[in-house]
Amino acid sequence: MIGVNKVILIGNLGKNPDVVALPQDRNDETSNMVKKASFPLATTEYRRNRDGERIEQTEWHNVVCWRTLAEIAEKILRKGTQIYVEGKLQTRSWLDKDGNKRYITEVVADNFTVLSGRLRPDENTNHEPDPLSSILNNDTAPLGDLPF
Repeated sequence: MIGVNKVILIGNLGKNPDVVALPQDRNDETSNMVKKASFPLATTEYRRNRDGERIEQTEWHNVVCWRTLAEIAEKILRKGTQIYVEGKLQTRSWLDKDGNKRYITEVVADNFTVLSGRLRPDENTNHEPDPLSSILNNDTAPLGDLPF
């Protein structure tokens, strides 16, 4: 039987992405570097309790982007930005400094779409109008035929 591991989220970034460059080969620190961007994403649902009061429930998700998607996230995502994310769940474990086994479940993003944006407080209004134009250029391969 085939399994499905698919996550779709719409939420707001809790902070600017943390971006690190890691060696592609763990044994060779001189190899090409691979970027990893991680950020918390808040999803909020609303419901009514028995008394008719509106209840807000917020869940926090750890999102991880790799390679080109991490580079794009680094350039355009900011705290408060609302995004649509598609990916899969991945759980990993490690031993902490006290020898205790720790676990974390992350959403490994396949892609994301910015739905709304917010400037950093230290940014002024003289910013580039289209942040993707700095990433995409005439040398970028065309996307091809879209299925819709």
